Amino acid sequence: MKGNKIIKIVRAGLLALFVILITVAAYFHQTKSTPSIHALCPFGGLESLYKFLAEGNYIQKVFQGTMLLFAITIVLAVFFKRSFCGLLCPFGAIQEFFGKIGIKIFKRRLLMPVKADRVLRYLKYVVLLITVGYAWKTAGLWMAPYDPWSAYGHLSTGLAAVWEEAPVGLILLGVTIIGSLVYDRFFCKYLCPMGALYAIIGKISFFKISRNADICIDCGKCNKVCPVNIDVQHGKDVKSAECIDCQLCVLDCPKAGALEIKEGRKIIKPVTAIVLVMGVFFGSIWISQAAGIYTFSTKVEAGAGMALRDVVGSMTIQEVSDAANIELKEVYEKMKIPADVPAETKLKEIKLIAPDYDFHKVKESLEKGE
Repeated sequence: MKGNKIIKIVRAGLLALFVILITVAAYFHQTKSTPSIHALCPFGGLESLYKFLAEGNYIQKVFQGTMLLFAITIVLAVFFKRSFCGLLCPFGAIQEFFGKIGIKIFKRRLLMPVKADRVLRYLKYVVLLITVGYAWKTAGLWMAPYDPWSAYGHLSTGLAAVWEEAPVGLILLGVTIIGSLVYDRFFCKYLCPMGALYAIIGKISFFKISRNADICIDCGKCNKVCPVNIDVQHGKDVKSAECIDCQLCVLDCPKAGALEIKEGRKIIKPVTAIVLVMGVFFGSIWISQAAGIYTFSTKVEAGAGMALRDVVGSMTIQEVSDAANIELKEVYEKMKIPADVPAETKLKEIKLIAPDYDFHKVKESLEKGE
């Protein structure tokens, strides 16, 4: 159907746009005081939740806007299951695009052996428990060196730099890309901790895909296009926690009415579902920005009284002095910065001048009050 093809193109275009925007934002983080790749991911909000509730501030590289993103995606999960994964997530989009390349290469969508797939699906829940548990225990983004999303966000610094900082994360990024070439949405299905959380919350959602057996012609197209390999063809309602609300099964169905999207008992069209998800997500951000609650900038104005333990690597030494409202000399002393490092140097780049300086260790000691 022509209308559905247009919706598929729009969906793909939006995902591509989100990938471009997040990639540009990650690039500018290396040169300006803009949020890190962690701050632009809702998972950062979950990692910082305990510190936020206990102390009222955030762990390194996470800021107020991240908590808002986290809250918005939780709301989306309640009403539309894993819609963030299927319609908004740039890392999911990257996997999906490589999955399409894989289909071109192998001439078909390959499937993980059923027994292995069944076991591996639980791995993301283990990753969720471990990552959140250690983040809350250490009050830091301990997982950054192992995070493929973080590795992707730092590719603009060069492969050598990423390998030096996060070799495991870079390897996992490669595994994710190669895995997605072979098995669509590889990271989403087996490793994504945020996907695991959305899957748990999505269990209370009234959103579902319903199959009308009287109309269905059993062509199997819905099963073939599902990126997370749900058996849509042989059930009545798709209630699986794995559903990412991508709309592809409905959009590819050749028989009108055979598959329907429902929110409770109400039937909604794919385009309506997409508009609602986008509206809730971006509308909430827009309202929060208008109210002064949300900002994309991590830059703190002079005299704000920012605690040294909350500074970020993209800030210069001078910006730290201005934000913390303390003398420049005191910043050098408290952060153990060598005196020959210029005040215009970013904290994360001090090691280029003083190789023995480790900003992350200094941050940890400040957070511990040492």
